[in-house]
Amino acid sequence: MDVHHARAFLALADELHFGRAAARLHIAQPPLSRLIRQLEDELEAPLFERSTRAVSLTPQGEALVEPARELVMLSQRMKEIVRQAGAGETGRVRLGFAGASVNHLVAQLARALRRERPGLAVELHSAQLSRPGLERLLDGSLDVLIGRWDFLPADVDSRVIAREQLLVAVPTSHRLAQRRELTAADVADEPWIVLPGGSGATLSDRLHLLGQRGRFVPRIVQTAPDSATELLLVDRAAARRRGGRDRPDPLGRARQPACGRRQLPAARGRSGRGRGAPRVAARGIGPRRRRRHRGVARRLQPPGVTAPTPSHASTRSRSASSSGGAWE
Repeated sequence: MDVHHARAFLALADELHFGRAAARLHIAQPPLSRLIRQLEDELEAPLFERSTRAVSLTPQGEALVEPARELVMLSQRMKEIVRQAGAGETGRVRLGFAGASVNHLVAQLARALRRERPGLAVELHSAQLSRPGLERLLDGSLDVLIGRWDFLPADVDSRVIAREQLLVAVPTSHRLAQRRELTAADVADEPWIVLPGGSGATLSDRLHLLGQRGRFVPRIVQTAPDSATELLLVDRAAARRRGGRDRPDPLGRARQPACGRRQLPAARGRSGRGRGAPRVAARGIGPRRRRRHRGVARRLQPPGVTAPTPSHASTRSRSASSSGGAWE
């Protein structure tokens, strides 16, 4: 049964008179009779009892009334459904992000979508670092990605959703922990723990740019898989230097790393303002919260470096000094 036949059937079922049903449909009576006969032939069952005096529904016709109404109602909704899907009001959005560094941004986006686009379902994909995530965006397996990039392909739309300060994290026992501001010379001889680098790793590039402008080569001693591990490695390195050992909590609680963060202006790339910041990227289409770790923050002032670096909606990459400093 198609919609055209369903409308004809319902008109006759409501009126029980061929003349009135035809007038309701704005057609002549013979075409209505043909539509009813075609429908009965298709369903291989009589839908109406006809006599010279009256028209009535057969049991098969009565059973067909509600399904026919649903079909007509659905056909009426189809145009609106297509319009809503085209306007991004309904459907599914596959959102990629790296992890803890942008969890608060993901939560803000999810709340905004529920409020402004209640018909959209959000499918979250974590552990999507900026470069691999961009590859998934380009191949169509992600719709939206939060990441940090200096450059994006021409067919990728993006919007800056946050601006961040780059920080260096140091244990409270580090020699630089009590300094209000740091310079590039202060950290030139420090060993660094970094996140995975490679092509397009924005914050890794920032660390090397900091070294260039501060006239030192960062001495990278270890690569951490994520920012939380990075802070733990800084803390463990500090514990080894003190000759101490970690003592397990009797209740099994995770101990917070005894390290704080020192601010430094972002080593801005040559691409200019707004590059490398957390940005939402999509093909075809508040300030970062600080985690609570024991310690304080100091700003690092490298020569000739301006701050802060704005970010694309993206995950954060960090570098960290194993002697007690963490770069984020």
